[in-house]
Amino acid sequence: MATITATEAAATPPPPARRRRSKLRLRNTLIGWSFILPNFLGFGLLTLIPIVVLFYMAFTNWNVFGKADWVGLANFERLIGDGSFRISVVNTLYYSVLHIPLTIAVSLGLALLLNNKLRGVAFFRTAAFFPYITSIVAIAVVWNLLFSPEYGPINEFLRFIGIQNPPGWLTSPEWAMPAVVIVGTWRDMGYYMILFLAGLQTVPRELHEAARVDGASVWQRFVNVTLPCLRPTMFFVTVMLTINSFKIFDLILVMTDGGPGQSTLVMSQFIYRKGFEESQFGYASAAAVALFFMCIIVTILQFLWNKKRSS
Repeated sequence: MATITATEAAATPPPPARRRRSKLRLRNTLIGWSFILPNFLGFGLLTLIPIVVLFYMAFTNWNVFGKADWVGLANFERLIGDGSFRISVVNTLYYSVLHIPLTIAVSLGLALLLNNKLRGVAFFRTAAFFPYITSIVAIAVVWNLLFSPEYGPINEFLRFIGIQNPPGWLTSPEWAMPAVVIVGTWRDMGYYMILFLAGLQTVPRELHEAARVDGASVWQRFVNVTLPCLRPTMFFVTVMLTINSFKIFDLILVMTDGGPGQSTLVMSQFIYRKGFEESQFGYASAAAVALFFMCIIVTILQFLWNKKRSS
């Protein structure tokens, strides 16, 4: 009986290899979807659907109550003639033009310094990164005290070195935006320093050693070896800095609230005021669409410029 059973088992053909592969592929696909589906659901519910609604609301007139009336391009025509919106666009560009190169320079300098084998380098890296994770309200309160025109340590130091009439900083329409740029750079430099540190780890040491043997100076090695190897990291940092600079909101809201006057009013705060303070959600959506296309256009130009330099 045992012999017959073994013979029948031996005569049973094994399942086809193709069927086993298809089952394995289906199993791996289901496992993969189980990992990414929650993220897709969150993206769809919290990002994609609100964006679609935003684009629809940009062509309507809605103030939370009642029905959203379709107005076509009326909101965008109103934006063109709105003086406050034009001021917010100029201030956003002003902040970006100052903030982007200054943050890149400071964060890259810190990365180059802290990429060396120094005593306590881990502590200094953590200290440089700490402002990025600090409460924005605490940052605003401290820097408002530092920038105080009469009793702030910054102006006291300027008077000490011989500047009799130091800037009014946050109380001055001319100096309020530079003050915000200084705080924004101080806050962001640690994050981008980490990105540059990661990029510096990929620079082959052999290239520096060969350049040193050829008699290249420190500056020549930086320009001809380090910067070319950092091009992908530099491109990523520039794109992220540009988008974040265009979207600056929280720092200005808690430091100046767009003042004095409208000297620090940026596009994100303009959208916030029109939407959540004046309940003009259709008009605010149109301004948000304008900001979205500004970010898209600048990002595309950066991609094309980087592609041209890489080719």
